[in-house]
Amino acid sequence: MAFVTWPRCCRTVLLAACLGGWAAGASARDEGGLYIAGEGFSFQAAAERALAQNRGGQRFFLLTLPDQAAALRIQASPAQARLRQRVLAGNGVLLVCQRDLDNRRLNPATLVPEIVPVRGWPAAGAPQPPASQRLFAGEDPATLPASDAALRRLRATCS
Repeated sequence: MAFVTWPRCCRTVLLAACLGGWAAGASARDEGGLYIAGEGFSFQAAAERALAQNRGGQRFFLLTLPDQAAALRIQASPAQARLRQRVLAGNGVLLVCQRDLDNRRLNPATLVPEIVPVRGWPAAGAPQPPASQRLFAGEDPATLPASDAALRRLRATCS
């Protein structure tokens, strides 16, 4: 049986690639999930579930659809504002769909500044981002899920 001796530089590159892949997978696993307020769940129910399932301080994402967006408004009731603040203090990221801002179902002037707008998939025939690119130009990876499955679900919901 012959052994292959790899040059030191190749071993270093291989080790770095393996560790890089492990670290990326670990960050997605350490991250909390994506929760959606709307689609049958109130903001309160989605927020409380997210907080209960992410007690360890993992970053999690709460997408709010227009029919449940009262808690995201500057003029939210005191109870809604307290729950919103608990989500933010619990390392939650508050998301809304960019399309809901574009079509005026949500008015950005009435929303708290912590809101992060998220784009859905481009319409058929519109320019598509390269297949190797997870994010659109201008999107901050720190405000979006590291998990490809969660990001796909988020984009599908916002399309």
